[in-house]
Amino acid sequence: MPHFSIEYSANMEAHADIAALCETLRIAGIETGLFPEAGIRVRAIRCETYAIADGNPQNGFIDISIRLRAGRPLDARKAATAHIFAAAEQFLQPIIDQHPVALSFEMRDIDPELSPKINSIRNFLKDS
Repeated sequence: MPHFSIEYSANMEAHADIAALCETLRIAGIETGLFPEAGIRVRAIRCETYAIADGNPQNGFIDISIRLRAGRPLDARKAATAHIFAAAEQFLQPIIDQHPVALSFEMRDIDPELSPKINSIRNFLKDS
């Protein structure tokens, strides 16, 4: 049940297709083999209010956070982090090359004892 959250400065919408970034990250997550397809959720949250570095209004940010249920081995999480971050970087590289952008990423575990879940999506997947 990985939750991919993308927080981004509102000015990034003038340069990046955020919906396409969400899809890129969804596919990259599946490609890792670490996450079940039925559990992946990718969402983007536009930040209207922000202050970055020297205050230049051209500065932008995209922060990607993945929360997942604890129990996956560290080496698998490291490999997944590298793969997903590389997909985001490749997608955003033309923008990074032309505009001041801070791209960050974090993967962290959720304590399963403190995070109850219900997911009927897999019951409706075509490949199930």
